[in-house]
Parts: sequence; structure tokens; C-alpha cells
Amino acid sequence: MIFGGPGRYIQGANVLSKFPEYLNKFIGKKSLRSLIVGGKRSLVSCGLLMETLKENRLEYDEECFGGECCNKEIDRLSSLVSRNDYDLIIGIGGGKSIDTMKLVANLNKKPVVVVPTIASTDAPCSALSVVYSETGVFERYEFFPRSPDLVIVDTSVVAKSPPRTLVSGMGDALATYWEARACLRSGAINCLGGRTSPSSLALSRLCYDSLIEFGKQAFIDCQNQTVSTALERVVEANTLLSGVGFESGGLAAAHAIHNGFSTIPATQKFLHGEKVAFGTLVQLILDQEPKETINQVLNFCSSVNLPITLSQIGINTSKNNFITSGLRKVAEKSMAEGETIHNLPYKFDRQTIMDAILEADKLGRMWNVNHN
Repeated sequence: MIFGGPGRYIQGANVLSKFPEYLNKFIGKKSLRSLIVGGKRSLVSCGLLMETLKENRLEYDEECFGGECCNKEIDRLSSLVSRNDYDLIIGIGGGKSIDTMKLVANLNKKPVVVVPTIASTDAPCSALSVVYSETGVFERYEFFPRSPDLVIVDTSVVAKSPPRTLVSGMGDALATYWEARACLRSGAINCLGGRTSPSSLALSRLCYDSLIEFGKQAFIDCQNQTVSTALERVVEANTLLSGVGFESGGLAAAHAIHNGFSTIPATQKFLHGEKVAFGTLVQLILDQEPKETINQVLNFCSSVNLPITLSQIGINTSKNNFITSGLRKVAEKSMAEGETIHNLPYKFDRQTIMDAILEADKLGRMWNVNHN
């Protein structure tokens, strides 16, 4: 069994004010020349970080993230690090900018600090990056020898982020327990190259339970830009518990289905976690989970505006021959060699996957009719 996680994880309101102290304590020294990379909004929202660095006379450069974790952007930023020989990489923002900077830091053998400004994915704590094409189609996973050295989540920043991003993080985290359980049952190898441990399954279950108990209230509190107990619990679930849970527990069908949907251009305007949430419903059907479990997930998703139908991720089943060609493309991409769907503890074929996707859509449509 192999269990992994970040070197240190720090979460709370206004924790960025102590950034130099954390550098000194957990990286080894605070007088490092750093490259900070994030999107325009992320750089603005982390003003407290920049102020703290200036007050402590710490040298840093800012660079705007190009928007996609793709080979072109990775090469651009990696060359920048190489030319300037920075001591430390600081990746801020959402999943794609963070994944890019983890990869850049690994290529240049530099320590990396991750500062999420939204709780939209479990990328901050993991030792892997998801690489896409320049047009947003999933290409591959890149694995690293270790997780980020330091993860700092300032919940006063997250509370001011778009609520949709928090909800997307819930959708990503929703899959964690079900995928880890599948890997434990099948004996599949997790993302770290070992077996799923009971401890990772327990954290994955805590992740799921936290979403069910606190998800709706956290959504409301984020809409009101309030740092609350519910928000703290969901940020922890989205970021730490899901990050450790998926990496040490393993991935299965939900994320593979997401990767399949990335081949459909209409879905690319939807967030990662939104598509993973629908993929989770598909996996529950493949797993033949009881009606009560599926209804609990449907109820949770609808309460926080996560997609439960194909139309809610941009797919109109009556157009573009989706049933005859698009659905087949999704299933084939989901089942590609090396995909995580093969970690399921039972046999399946392309038709099984296609049927499960349509069944999930049917259940979601019925739920919306009966509960709206």
C-alpha cells in the first residue's frame, strides 16, 4: 500500500498574511526568489500575498497564466523558470494553473507552493497534472515523485470566489469515495503505484459525508461571501480529502467518463467537476448501487446545481446524431487503453457504458420533473 499527500496543508481565513513564516518553517528559508503564476483574477484576489511578500522584502516576479494546461503553456513557463533560475514556484488560482505549475516545478526540479483561490478541484494536493490539448481535449496524466511542498488555502479568498467554482469542486470530490472503493475492491493500483489503503478509503468516505452534510449550506455561504464552518468543511473536502483520497485511493469510471465527454465540443464550456458529477452517476449505475444511494446523490447534486442530465452539460441528445455517434465516441474515449475505468471490479463493454450514460440521463430527467 502507498499513501501520499502534500508536505504541509494549511487552511483558514487570512492565512496568507503568514506566508513568509510558513516558507521559513516548511520550505526551509524565507528569502527565496519566487515566480508567482496565476490568472489575472487570481493574481488580484491574492493581493494579501503580494503585500506580505513586499513587507518582508521578498523578491518575486508575477506571470499571467495562459488559460490551459497544455504543452505550449508548459513549455513557455518552463523556459521562463530555466532562464531566470527561480528558487521557488508559486502556483495560484484554479486547477489548470496549479496543474501547470506543478508540472513546471517538477521539470525544473524546484519546490512548489500551491495557493488555490477557488476550491474547484482536488489538484492542489496531488502529485499529478492533467494535460489537455490547446482546445481543451484531455490528453494524458503526468505523475511526479512527490506532492506539492506546501498548500495554503485562504478561505477568506475562497469565500469571495464564484459559487459555481465551489460547486464544481464538490462535483469532483463527489466521485472520490466511489472510485476509491472500486479500486479497493478490484485491487487496482492507485495513482502512487500502490494498493488502496483502508485509511485512504476512510478519508474518501469522510469527503463524501462532508459534502452531503455541509454542501448545500456551504453553497449558500459562498453566495453570501461568508467564511463559515460549512464552507471550511467543504473546502477541506474539495481540496485535501478529495486530493489525498483520489491519489491514494485511486480513480475509476467517473473521471474516465469525464475524459470521454471532453471529446464533445459542447461540453467544454462546463467545468471539470460538473462533468465528473455526471460521471459519478454513471458509475453508480454501473456499480448497480441501490435506489436509495442514487437518490441521495441526485438530491445532493440538484441542491447545489450540479448536472444530473446530459442537457445540463451541453449535450442535446436529439441533435448531431449524439445517440448514434457522439455517445459511442464518449464510451470509446472512456475505455481507451490506460484509462481509469479499467479499475472497476467487474467486466463491461462499450454498450454497457453507453447504456449507463443514457440511464443516468433518464434518472436525472425524471428527478428534475418530480422535484422541480
